[in-house]
Amino acid sequence: MHDISRRAALGGLAALGLANGAQARTIEAVRTAADDGEVAARRYAAAGAGKCPAVLALHGTGGFELNPEGYARYADALAAAGIDAWLVRYYTAADAQALDLKTSTRESRGAYNAGRFAGWSRRVSAVVSAALARPDSTGRIGLLGFSLGGFIAAQAANDDARVAALAVLYAGMPDATVALVKRLPPVLELHGDADRTVPPAKGAELVRLARAAGAPAEQVTYPGRGHGFDLSGNDPMRPPMRSRASCGSSGLTSWQPDSANKPWFETPRLRPAG
Repeated sequence: MHDISRRAALGGLAALGLANGAQARTIEAVRTAADDGEVAARRYAAAGAGKCPAVLALHGTGGFELNPEGYARYADALAAAGIDAWLVRYYTAADAQALDLKTSTRESRGAYNAGRFAGWSRRVSAVVSAALARPDSTGRIGLLGFSLGGFIAAQAANDDARVAALAVLYAGMPDATVALVKRLPPVLELHGDADRTVPPAKGAELVRLARAAGAPAEQVTYPGRGHGFDLSGNDPMRPPMRSRASCGSSGLTSWQPDSANKPWFETPRLRPAG
């Protein structure tokens, strides 16, 4: 377990948790064509002018609707830091029906998910293409995945070499892909050590896979925290955790106003690839 105070907010990002609410937001609805139907997203435009990197955020099983304010806080933090934040709803209509929390079981969802990771990865890659094609793109893109979205982000980062950084919250690599991992970008995995939905061991496995593929990777665990605790509005660990995840998924800089080009982790061994 890492000492949370030791590297709070990865290079000064903790202030984002306090400052992002004061900034005016520009939010754009975006629809991207994919093989099995359009992918809907909400793009939170980066603050400031000029080219910027992008981060695609992928929701958990309940969708963004389960905690819209929690996800919006992440998007606000990224946008305030000069990063285009895309909240990507990767579900098709069939996915939404099969994974409806009111009518499905954990067992039925697990069986369904196992057959959908490759398809979801392709849908994410379609949005990666759309984000990188924008005239204001720097050509750098990261993924930020929550729970099921974290598994999908890990799958997509393995499948799509254009992904420059990966931040995963309480998730890991899909079981069927573990033996097939060929490449991964720098990885940051965040997990509560009391998570009974996705064991922290799955996050640790993802870190080992990334390191075996030659990528820098780290897991940060939070004592006594369960699944999805960062989306709560009153957990004291929420702002620093959001700052870590925002920094890790950007994969480019620590976003300090006086130092725009420091590595995304402050330690030299964790500079991004590329």
